[in-house]
Amino acid sequence: MRLVFLGPPGAGKGTLAVRLAEHFSLAHIATGDLLRRNVQEGTELGKKAQSFLERGALVPDDLVIAMVKERFRKPDAKKGFILDGFPRTVAQAEALDQVLSQMNSLLGCVAYFETSIGTIIDRLSGRWTCTQCGMSFHVRNIPPKRKGICDRCGSKLVQREDDKEETVHRRLEVYEQETAPLIKYYEKRNLLKKTSGDRPLEEQFEFLKNLCLESVA
Repeated sequence: MRLVFLGPPGAGKGTLAVRLAEHFSLAHIATGDLLRRNVQEGTELGKKAQSFLERGALVPDDLVIAMVKERFRKPDAKKGFILDGFPRTVAQAEALDQVLSQMNSLLGCVAYFETSIGTIIDRLSGRWTCTQCGMSFHVRNIPPKRKGICDRCGSKLVQREDDKEETVHRRLEVYEQETAPLIKYYEKRNLLKKTSGDRPLEEQFEFLKNLCLESVA
């Protein structure tokens, strides 16, 4: 199984990607987590990326792709993977295609989470994120076992500035501008499968489980 999950912030991609990766024993690859891990571990790619982060600049596509390519070589990715929120642009998608082609591999499916603004604002304004491992929680839908503490690694949870309601609308505008060409790219290749990000978590989980199985049928 080799899948991509696309959708706006707050669509539920990360939460569901983690659950499905565990269910099918796949690698869950979120580029934000991948970037943090490389920087924390001081890898060569992490050192190069850190120089951009320290200047407040975007990490170039070629570095991100190199990290993804290296991640594909890990043992847990041999069975398959879920790419969470990546690629974000057509250029990244084309680079991903080249990497997979070199591995004699192909994407099975791209799931696009169509999500209403009301749902996104509700989820993001209640979302708290771990300062260390990046795991997300929600004060109502997915509360941590201990208030303010990450279930996975025990670190502090914080509400990101860009998860606050006043910044959400702008984030969505930027996201739509960036990803509209990407959606068309995958539609033309008959890989895009749309799903409603407004669905309840368990209902969405069951839908995506079936989608994962169909992608290898």
